[in-house]
This record gives sequence, C-alpha cells and structure tokens, in this order.
Amino acid sequence: MRLHKLLFAFAVFAFVISGIPQSAAAQWSIGASYEIRNEDPTNGFGVRLEREILSKMPVLNLGLRAHFSYFNDENTITQNNQSFSREITNYDYGVAATVGASIGLVSPYVGTGVGSTTTDVEISQLASGSENRFFWNGFVGAKVSPIPALKPFVEYRFQSAESFSGVTQNASFDSNTGRLIFGISFSF
Repeated sequence: MRLHKLLFAFAVFAFVISGIPQSAAAQWSIGASYEIRNEDPTNGFGVRLEREILSKMPVLNLGLRAHFSYFNDENTITQNNQSFSREITNYDYGVAATVGASIGLVSPYVGTGVGSTTTDVEISQLASGSENRFFWNGFVGAKVSPIPALKPFVEYRFQSAESFSGVTQNASFDSNTGRLIFGISFSF
C-alpha cells in the first residue's frame, strides 16, 4: 500500500510540473557561411537549416541539420595567342545529427551525417566531365551567443567520399577533405 501512495505522489508531482508554463525557445535556425577547404576549388559558400529536437534536456541540445555548399573556380591562361580555360564547380548537400552543450555564451557541438557531392570539370580543348559521389562527414564547432537570435559560429568538417575515377587524366581529387567554416545563424 505504501508503494502505491509513493507512485501516486510521484505521478501527481510529474503531472503538476509538466503543466507549469515554460519560456519559449527558438527551435529553428537558418545560417549562411564562408567555407575554406583543402582542394580545388578552395573557397565557397554554404547555407544550413537546423531544428532542435528533444529541447527539454537540461544541458545537451540534440538537433537535425540540412546543409548545402557551393564552390566554383575558373582559370584562364593565354600564351602564344592560345587560350586555355578550366572551370571546376562543386556543390554538395546533406543531412546530419548534432549534439551540443550550452555553456554560458559558448555552445560547442559535434555531429555526423551523410550527403551527396557533385563536381563538374570543364577544360577547354580537353576532356570535361561530371561526377556524383555519396559521402559521410563528421564535424566539430562552436556557436557564440552575444545576442540570443544571432549566433556566429566556427566549424571544422571532415568529409570522406569515393574517389573520382577518370574525370580528367591530369587532375587528382582527394576523397578525404576537410573544410573550415565561418558563419552566422539566425534562430527563430
């Protein structure tokens, strides 16, 4: 009988606590970034959309993210009245799961995900091609919250994909790349 009273008291307490109004917190964020990576093209831009899930956990923040990145590089060489040009366009998109912690103004996070990357190579007077690859990635980063709705962030993302097979004979693409990302996100 005593156990039933204890369980009943616990259930009533949990019900009362769940009915207390809670302050609203931003669950969505959209961000833009400048990205630097260790393969051509080296500089690009990205966008991301994030959603917090299980936001009632006290310290940890779990989330889902969709991201898109775009890189482009074009070179033209003219010698002896002959012009050669090369253009490389790369874009990738993917989804990821994130885990972060709120420690004052700084919120470090880690995550992992999957996606697809497409690279188009056009070389004048030589072979051109396009290739899609499936990739997985892991990342670590930190957000700073000087203003609650705007959060600057820095992130390092490691990406591993299948290597290219014969897009061009003279080009070599690394299947394991890293990128440094600087950006800002807006929470709503």
